[in-house]
Amino acid sequence: MGCSQKRPEAGKNEIIVGAAADLMPAFEELGRQFEQESGIHVTFSFGSTGTLAKQIENGAPMDLFAAANVDYVDQLEREGLILSDTKATYARGRIAIWTRNEREPAITRIEDLARPDVKRVAIANPEHAPYGKAAREALEKAGVWNAVEPKLVYGENIRQTMQYAQTGNADAAVTALSLSVVSDGHWTLVPEERHKPLDQALAVIKATRNEEAARRFGSFINGPQGRTTMRRYGFMLPGE
Repeated sequence: MGCSQKRPEAGKNEIIVGAAADLMPAFEELGRQFEQESGIHVTFSFGSTGTLAKQIENGAPMDLFAAANVDYVDQLEREGLILSDTKATYARGRIAIWTRNEREPAITRIEDLARPDVKRVAIANPEHAPYGKAAREALEKAGVWNAVEPKLVYGENIRQTMQYAQTGNADAAVTALSLSVVSDGHWTLVPEERHKPLDQALAVIKATRNEEAARRFGSFINGPQGRTTMRRYGFMLPGE
């Protein structure tokens, strides 16, 4: 889902946004809202945060980066690749256990993933996907990591992780709440204390040729209309 090759620079009335895969439903709606208000078209490249950060380091033509973990934005700042005054936290994500509706017996707690009837569990790759890292932390905190690890199927990003469970290639997925709430199935929120906070941050890329438009979209995400949309997809917001 992330951009794997260089693409043309966006025009003056278009920006390219590298966005974590958990943002897909919310940001697609925000992009439409922003274009209607500003006349600026937003093209998204969704993928795992770590993969997108690496693409930015390698010169991928992105104007704005919306990460699933502030650590990746901090790293790009240390490398001098973002405009520091544009760095802003825009959401705190949550993880959930998602299963298809017909799944029996039900899976309602993270400890249930260790049961013998649960054969395969999907999580995002914790090496480069913040939601996968949070899933691993939650499994460890629950004391079931050793039992569940042999069952794990790793998605390259949280959207692919969700697809494994939706298609029946996994019995359950530990996935983003923002994807769970828009998917037909059963989901249970994982207690927030089971993992480190998923504080999500954005920043304008220093090499952008569309700085003003990128700044405008970043501000829009954290503005009243953007926050209303983000809240509807299950995100907690800065200052709340």
